[in-house]
Amino acid sequence: MRVLVVEDERVLADAIATGLRREAMAVDVAYDGGGALERTSYIDYDVIVLDRDLPVVHGDEVCRRLVEQRTASRILMLTASGDVDDKVEGLGLGADDYLAKPFVFVELVARVRALGRRSAPALPPVLERAGIRLDPGKRLVRRDGKEIVLTKKEFAVLEELMRAEGAVVSQEDLLDKAWDENIDPFTNVVRVTMMTLRKKLGEPQVIETVPGVGYKL
Repeated sequence: MRVLVVEDERVLADAIATGLRREAMAVDVAYDGGGALERTSYIDYDVIVLDRDLPVVHGDEVCRRLVEQRTASRILMLTASGDVDDKVEGLGLGADDYLAKPFVFVELVARVRALGRRSAPALPPVLERAGIRLDPGKRLVRRDGKEIVLTKKEFAVLEELMRAEGAVVSQEDLLDKAWDENIDPFTNVVRVTMMTLRKKLGEPQVIETVPGVGYKL
């Protein structure tokens, strides 16, 4: 899942990003509304965690513009106020969800995951395919009932393959969903991650390489 965190309090923004990366999400950060609009102009995010009180371009205006552009990204708006009127106003701008500060991080993660499921055709919270059961919320993977321990990136790659439901996923799409904007597009990290993932999943092999196109499960 690709997430953009937009928050002008840098310590908080970086803490949120670090926490979400530990949940196997690819996370970029913008510290003002202008940076958010710039990134969303060339990157498709599944979820945008958007602080309302932003410099340069206010969070409300960022939300309005994204909605006007018919973005497929789901917007979780953050605010220092938990008043009902503020929540109603934020949702009226087109935000998909609303969370008041201070918040419990596990709730933020749960809301981001819920919104991520809505950014694409609806899929069950727990994914199952080819004898593999993947629970994004618990970060748990089992194959034929046996637990498999994966790194964050291996988990993220497997999740994207399972969400594709048998369709081919290109290397570019895997880089976009499982890594962030700082990744070198010419890296072999996808191939290396795929090798270790296949080894951990064991036999028979369930991840197929489609030459010149990508991978499918």
